[in-house]
Amino acid sequence: MNIYKKPYIIAEIGCNHKGDIGIAKELIKVAKIFCNVDAVKFQKRNNKELLTKKQYDRPHPNPVNSYGDTYGAHREYLEFDKNQHQDLKSYCEEIGITYSTSVWDLTSAKEIASLNPDFIKIPSACNNNMIMLEWLCENYYGELHISTGMTTKEEIEALVSFSKKHNRNKDLVLYNCTSGYPVPFDDICLLDINLLLDKYKDDVKSIGFSGHHLGIAVDVAAYTLGANIIERHYTLDRTWKGTDHAASLEPMGLRKLSRDVNAVYKALQFKSQDILPIEQVQRDKLKNQKV
Repeated sequence: MNIYKKPYIIAEIGCNHKGDIGIAKELIKVAKIFCNVDAVKFQKRNNKELLTKKQYDRPHPNPVNSYGDTYGAHREYLEFDKNQHQDLKSYCEEIGITYSTSVWDLTSAKEIASLNPDFIKIPSACNNNMIMLEWLCENYYGELHISTGMTTKEEIEALVSFSKKHNRNKDLVLYNCTSGYPVPFDDICLLDINLLLDKYKDDVKSIGFSGHHLGIAVDVAAYTLGANIIERHYTLDRTWKGTDHAASLEPMGLRKLSRDVNAVYKALQFKSQDILPIEQVQRDKLKNQKV
């Protein structure tokens, strides 16, 4: 009997679609058919609500990655509207993969909640937006997934207490996360998964891991430590223009991650008997030879 929860792998597309709905659907299809993951996740922002006018009008800090003359124009270029998200959700349902989105502001939360996805993600940057969190707790009834990058232990405690106050803690998934793109291995701090499990495993639905590192070895370790939900940024080409591509997995990497984590899930169990049937054959052949 396996005492571990079955792994749940999320391919975060984010804005790696480059503002192209066709590329977005190709990413969904490849994630489902080739990578064998459980869900894809996008992002939704209302940029004029999220950014100050000064932030909106300033140049992109890394112009080579910009899709517009200003940071605001860049973000608008990459943004899908609610109808396009409905189209993406319908496409996900058509091919049999779960759709979700991270929401960065109250307007986006309301728009995505109206599509009724299985879960909505609150990114690390927005987990202190209590107005948005309160609205979601009171008006959206799917799972609430929250990343804890750049968040103190006291702030995490406050988030869990807030969810309890609204009787939503059993819909809450907390992700261990370090906010960086990409994150060096010695900043990943996987053992914080143990801290989240020790403190909150009886209060919340699950503990997850959201990684921005290179390679896939760390994800197997995260799962083994007890984070059964694994989220990784995903792209078709790491050389594409954009901030997140370099910290993303290409399809073969994501396929191998899904393969390896699911293999470890099958292996993480106790022997059901002292001599397994596969061993009995070898025992009969090898162990009873005359010395």
